[in-house]
Amino acid sequence: MAPVRRYSAGDRAVVAVGLGLAIALELALIWGPALASIVLSGTDWDGIGQPRWVGGGNYADLAGEYPPFWPAVRNNLLWLGFLALIATPFGLLCAVLLDRRLRLSRVYQSALYLPVVLSLAVVGFIAQLVFSADYGVLNAVTGLTTDWLGDSSINLWVVMLAAGWRHTGYVMIIYLAGLKSVDPALKEAAAIDGASETQTFFRVVFPALRPVNVIVLVITVIEALRAFDIVYAINKGRNGLELLSVLVTENIVGEAARIGFGSAIAVILLVISTGFIVVYLSQIFREDR
Repeated sequence: MAPVRRYSAGDRAVVAVGLGLAIALELALIWGPALASIVLSGTDWDGIGQPRWVGGGNYADLAGEYPPFWPAVRNNLLWLGFLALIATPFGLLCAVLLDRRLRLSRVYQSALYLPVVLSLAVVGFIAQLVFSADYGVLNAVTGLTTDWLGDSSINLWVVMLAAGWRHTGYVMIIYLAGLKSVDPALKEAAAIDGASETQTFFRVVFPALRPVNVIVLVITVIEALRAFDIVYAINKGRNGLELLSVLVTENIVGEAARIGFGSAIAVILLVISTGFIVVYLSQIFREDR
C-alpha cells in the first residue's frame, strides 16, 4: 500500500493563499458587483446623495414608462437568435469542412479566425467603412445609395451580420478542436454499418460533441447579451440599435446618472442570460442521468 503523502504547513499555506486570492477576486469582480446591482436596483440613487428605497418601482417604470426598454429587449433577442440560428451553425459547417483536410485548409482557417482577434469596437469601425451611406465600400461598388447604418428598419440586421462575421470564426475554432477529439473509430463503425456522411455526423459525431455544444451555447448567449461596443461605435446604440447593455451604460454613467434604474436593467440582463443557460444545462444533466 502506497504511503499517504502528508502536506507540510508551507504547502497548505501556499494552497490557502492561492485559493484565497482566486476566491477574493471572484467575489470582488463578479459576485460583489452582481449582488450590489441587485440591491441598487431597488433604490433611487444618483451616485452622490443618499439612496432612497423604491422597491420594485424601477422595474415598473421600465415596463411602462421607459420607451427604449422593449425595443432593446427585442433587439437583444433578435441578436441572440441570429447568432444561435445562423452564425453558430455556419461556424459549425466551416469546422466540418476544414476537418476534412482540404487543400489550403490552414489558409481558410486563419482567414475565418482573423476577425476573432479584433474587438467588437474595431468590427464596428470596419462596418462603417463598408456600409456607410457616404463613403461605404458597398454603395461605391454597387452604385446604391442605401443608408445601411442610418435606416432603423435595416441597420440592426447589418450590424448583426458584422457581429456574426466575428462570432463565426470563434465558433469554428471551438468546434474544430472538438471534431479533432472525436474517436475516428466511431466514424469507421458508422461507415461499416452503411451510414452516409450526413447520417454519421448527425447520429454519431454531433452527439459526441455535447460538451462542446454546451460551451458554444454559453458563449453565444454571453456574446448576444453583452453586445455593446459595436453598436456604440456606430451610433451610440440609438436609432434602431438600442440594446440592454447600452441602456445600462446610459443610465449609470450618463449625464443624468440613475444608478438604481440602470442597475434594474442590468439585473434583467443577468436574469435573461442566466435563464437560457440554466434551462439548457438542466436538460443536458437530465439526459445524462
